Amino acid sequence: MEVCNSTLGSGFILVGILDDSGFPELLCAAITALYLLALTSNGLLLLVITMDARLHVPMYLLLWQLSLMDLLQPSVIIPKAILDFLLKNNTISFGGCALQMFLALTLGSAEDLLLSFMAYDRYVAICHPLNYTILMSQKVCCLMIATSWILASLSALGYSMYTMQYPFCKSRQIRHLFCEIPPLLKLACGDTSTYELMVYVMGVTLLFPALAAILTSYTLILLAVLHMPSNEGRKKALVTCSSHLTVVGMWYGGAIFMYILPSSFHSPKQDNISSVFYMIVTPALNPLIYSLRNKEVTGALKRVLGKKLSVQSTF
Repeated sequence: MEVCNSTLGSGFILVGILDDSGFPELLCAAITALYLLALTSNGLLLLVITMDARLHVPMYLLLWQLSLMDLLQPSVIIPKAILDFLLKNNTISFGGCALQMFLALTLGSAEDLLLSFMAYDRYVAICHPLNYTILMSQKVCCLMIATSWILASLSALGYSMYTMQYPFCKSRQIRHLFCEIPPLLKLACGDTSTYELMVYVMGVTLLFPALAAILTSYTLILLAVLHMPSNEGRKKALVTCSSHLTVVGMWYGGAIFMYILPSSFHSPKQDNISSVFYMIVTPALNPLIYSLRNKEVTGALKRVLGKKLSVQSTF
């Protein structure tokens, strides 16, 4: 088979879920609405946590980072996908594809690590409340955030560079919403079996230890909650943890499907649906799950909006 030139001047054609759908206009409208919801809800949560001094504690600083990731992650993919659909131009340059892959991997991996740190934060707050300020100090919180970004960036850089060094076959159509490792490897001319195993190992190494840490933390939390004498304290702990577990379930479900299951178990259409779910749906719903079920966040939101309305009324 003829091989196309894998240089910065070469490009790909993204044939994603919008092109394969029976109702592309309706699906485009739904994805646009979800994207606007993700921008609005995450942006509002970032504003509330930034402006309300009462929320400047580790739990909400980690939540601030999660909202930032959930705001940036769909922004790497959705604006281009919508513009491509409207302009009927699905091309992406070689460099653009590499950059998109790097950013998506960085944000996804960072969120994976951050969710495990958030679970540890809840474990310390509920199981070791007297030592919370020591075990979850501002310094520890900043270290967690830095670790998430640095490890995710280094991992994403390595895998993006290695993926893009392959020669790609004449068919430049990526049957996916964006440039992601599994669909891109299907276009490679060389033997990718060893690298696919590396990608699988990466998925297992990043996802499973973090998921195990999360499940362990919440198991210990549940055991501690069941022994709480106060019904109100037990209810508050369960509400907070159930919100976190809802986010974890939505995120890890799609990520495990995409990176852990062998390619023979899913089709391009299933890959697209999975990516839409954990790249668009989850970021849009995360802030709603946290804010609607958290009295401190809703209270802060009312205070911030109340201040803005009072300021506007004076003019």
